[in-house]
Amino acid sequence: MTFAADTFSAVVRLGGRFMTAPDMTARGAELGLADRLLYFRGRAGVLGTAPPVVVTQVLGIFPAWIIDYTWENSAGVTPEQAVTAYAQGCWDWGRNHLTGTPEAVRTARLAHRVVDAADGSALPLFTGWRAARRPYDTDGPAALAHALMLLRELRGGLHFGALRACGLGVTEAVVADPGGGRARLLRTAWPEEEADALVARAGKIPDLTERWRRAERLTEDAFDRAVAATLPETELVELRERLVALG
Repeated sequence: MTFAADTFSAVVRLGGRFMTAPDMTARGAELGLADRLLYFRGRAGVLGTAPPVVVTQVLGIFPAWIIDYTWENSAGVTPEQAVTAYAQGCWDWGRNHLTGTPEAVRTARLAHRVVDAADGSALPLFTGWRAARRPYDTDGPAALAHALMLLRELRGGLHFGALRACGLGVTEAVVADPGGGRARLLRTAWPEEEADALVARAGKIPDLTERWRRAERLTEDAFDRAVAATLPETELVELRERLVALG
């Protein structure tokens, strides 16, 4: 197994759990936003005043209508306000769910060393969030939640690049993913007719599954190299063990 494979649960699953948690909803409500709107407005807030059409393309997996709807219903919220609230929702989630993590400060510091040294070219969400304000690293649970979010954005950006290298769009990859498919498209707000059309389009790619598998391998390889280039072997092993235990 590789670092990327071993840490998938902690980085991808746990690292994104705050996004739909009540902590995020509460922070959004403070800005007058309905449930889930802060996820879109806040996560993309590091792009500045990017219009919905740009955000739709950067996020990749969601239909244009939900981004348009979010922007229409959050016009009074500035990107700075959205970024702050999104980050605070992440930190709140960490304080509520990661307080029992052994040596959370140490894990967060190791992870932050990885993201701070990683090459962020062509990874707009990752580089935007890497530059955003972080909690004090002595606030272990919050710092760890933030660090997991950054690792997730790094891996996610590398994954999008791997998909392109293999000739796949994001929605085509969702269709190919055994854990995705039509059901996941519907969960990410695609109307049924559009989801059916996306499934049909992806089905016309004869080697769809092999392309997806190749993209997964490229993603893991890129993430492994990004981590290995930033930490000595002993700390690389330490971070892996800590993230595996967390996951």
